[in-house]
Amino acid sequence: MTPSLIRECPIDTWETAPDGQHWTECLETGQVLYLPRLAFTVGEAERRFLAESWTDGKAKNISLRGTELRGAVGTPDEVAALQAMLTRFSDGAERLVHGLFPGYRPYLRRGFASYRTVKAEGRETSWRKDDSRLHVDSFPSNPTGGKRLLRVFANINPEGKPRVWRVGEPFEPYARTFLPLTRRPWPGSAWALERLGLTKSRRSEYDHLMGQLHDLGKADLDYQAQAAQETFAFPAGSTWVVYSDQVLHAVLSGQFMLEQTFYLEVAHQARPETAPLKVLERLTGRRLVS
Repeated sequence: MTPSLIRECPIDTWETAPDGQHWTECLETGQVLYLPRLAFTVGEAERRFLAESWTDGKAKNISLRGTELRGAVGTPDEVAALQAMLTRFSDGAERLVHGLFPGYRPYLRRGFASYRTVKAEGRETSWRKDDSRLHVDSFPSNPTGGKRLLRVFANINPEGKPRVWRVGEPFEPYARTFLPLTRRPWPGSAWALERLGLTKSRRSEYDHLMGQLHDLGKADLDYQAQAAQETFAFPAGSTWVVYSDQVLHAVLSGQFMLEQTFYLEVAHQARPETAPLKVLERLTGRRLVS
């Protein structure tokens, strides 16, 4: 039986401090840190936001990008109150990761926060955007250049419903399965994509490969059914932390979840060799980021 990649963490406060446990080691070796006692408290006045009607329907998420809230509808006062809730979560998530992973503190860069009000199950979408299929996160229009994607999730479902995930095999065997099917980018393609505005920055060969690994895994239904994996239900009132560019994951069901993304350069990891960038460079035998 494949060992579980879910690692329980007893932390119960967002104002956490290092407790002597090697949470960084767990995270960097591809485990999901599960905090069953850590809930994000939705205030009484904020409970009105636990409804699908606050999203404009153009994207699956309401997102907080710096001081700008996108994808939400409501009066100016309502939108400001919803933004304040997401800001409070974003600030708490930052304090949490600073405490769990103190070595990262000088180097983490806070990305977007998002609020997912819609049900995960039953969404009509293309196979490439179908998050019920095992995948590692890779964003075609927003290249990372190898930076890590550290994400904090909190289930705030008011009816006590869990967020159900599938968690797959470690990254390296997944990469070994699909790397032979990948193709190198055409010369000049990264420049052209950036010039045309199709990517927000220059795409590295690492980003090109990760995008293919994302798509190849999702498209292979035999792999989806037969690969080593486990199903785990994150209860309402729980939080979990994961490197989503490393851990194969899929969401099967759930509604009302908050998420905060952080970016970290590989060089600032405790064990850089565990990063997908370093794994892929070792497997391909070449540098993937110039």
